[in-house]
Amino acid sequence: MNNHCCQAMSSRVNVRCDQHDDPFACPDALIKFSAGFQEYGLIIHDGGTSSITIDFYPWCGRRLPESQRDRWFDELERRGIDPWEDDVPAEFQDDRWLTTLPQD
Repeated sequence: MNNHCCQAMSSRVNVRCDQHDDPFACPDALIKFSAGFQEYGLIIHDGGTSSITIDFYPWCGRRLPESQRDRWFDELERRGIDPWEDDVPAEFQDDRWLTTLPQD
């Protein structure tokens, strides 16, 4: 389980429902967290898997960590991997890849 800013955010990110395996199908699931990109989003319950990226924690108002989405794509490109065409290595499917890169 990732550490989030406050208990309210942690409980919203980690909602477990006994009726829905997919958080996008569960009306009680509000927040999506992408560990690989370090992004948070509000789930759009329209039958798909869309979310709206947010910049601040809704409950305590703190600024969220900077998204790592651009770095993720840059690192795959540096390795010659096209994420739309090639198999993405397992370490890039979660936040493990962040620990293998030099910090800016």
